[in-house]
Amino acid sequence: MENNKEILISIVIPVKNGGPWIDNCIRSIMGQSLHSKTEIIIIDSGSTDNTLELLKKYPVRLFSIPAGEFNHGLTRNFGVSHCKGKYVAFTVQDAVPADVNWLEKLFDCFSDELIAGVCGRQVVPHDPNYNPLDWYRPASSPIIRRYQFTPPQSFFKLTPSEKKGVCAWDNVTAMYRKDILLGLPFEKTVFAEDIIWAKNALLNGYAIVYNPAAQVYHYHFEDREYVFKRTLTTLYFRYKYLGDIPEFRSYKLRNILSMVKSIFGAEGIALKKKFYWLRYNIERIKVTKSVIKLFKESLAKSESELDLVHQRICGVPPIPVKFSKL
Repeated sequence: MENNKEILISIVIPVKNGGPWIDNCIRSIMGQSLHSKTEIIIIDSGSTDNTLELLKKYPVRLFSIPAGEFNHGLTRNFGVSHCKGKYVAFTVQDAVPADVNWLEKLFDCFSDELIAGVCGRQVVPHDPNYNPLDWYRPASSPIIRRYQFTPPQSFFKLTPSEKKGVCAWDNVTAMYRKDILLGLPFEKTVFAEDIIWAKNALLNGYAIVYNPAAQVYHYHFEDREYVFKRTLTTLYFRYKYLGDIPEFRSYKLRNILSMVKSIFGAEGIALKKKFYWLRYNIERIKVTKSVIKLFKESLAKSESELDLVHQRICGVPPIPVKFSKL
C-alpha cells in the first residue's frame, strides 16, 4: 500500500479458506472506479488452503486472528479499528461487484451527515450451475430508499413485518461512516450483525439508505442441512430483534406453475439439470415449511424452549456448500 495514498474508503473482507474466490473478489475491487482512493483490509481467521499465498500478490493489509476467535460482529469491529478511510465498506470473499461503479453507488448516497450507512443488493448471475429460481430478474428499476425515525422511538410503532423490511441490512454489500461505526459498533453475535446494527442505528437517530443498484454477485449452493440451519437462525434473530413471527406461504397452483416456468425457461441449462433444480426447489420449500413448524411449536412452549432449540441446532453458525454436486 502506497504510504502517500489518500484513503477515502477502507474495504474490509473477512476471509477463511477463500482460495477459489479471493482472486476474483480482489481483482474486481481493484477495478472499481474509486479504487485509487481505497485500501483493502483482509481479516483471515485461520485459512489452511492457499489463501494467504494468493494474497501476497495484492496490495492488501492482512490481519490474522485464530479461527476460534471469529465472530460476525466483533471480527468486523476489529477490521474497522484498523481502517484509515473515512468510510468503511464490507463484502465477503466469494462476492464480486456487478460493475465498476459498485463502491461509487454506495458512496454517492451519503448525501447528509445523519446517514450512517448505505446498503446495496446481492444478486445471483445467470449461471447454469446456480439455481435458476434465484437468478436476478429485475421487474423494475432500483429505487433508493432512506429510513429515519423522528423521534427514534417511533420505530417501535412499525409492525414486525415493517421492521423486517426496514432492517433488511446486508454486510455482503454495505458502506458506513467510520466515525459513526466506531461509536456504534456491531454487537457480539454469531449471526445477523448487520440487521442488529441497522436497528440500533435507527434507534440512535441516524438514517440508513438502501441503494439496490449497488450490486454484488454472490451465490451459495444450499443443501438440505444448510437450508434448515440458515432458515432457523434467520427466523430466530428476526424474532428476537424485530418481533417477527414467520408464516409459511402456501404454494398454490399458480405459484408452482411460475416456478416451473422460471426453471424450464432458463437458457443454457441442460434438460436433465432443469429437472434436478425442480426437485431441489421443491425440497427447499419442504425444508422451509418444517423449520417454520419447529419454530412455532418451540415458541408456543416458551421463549426459553426456542432459545434451547436454536442453540442445539445452530450453536455453530451454518456453513454454506460452495459448489453443488451436479
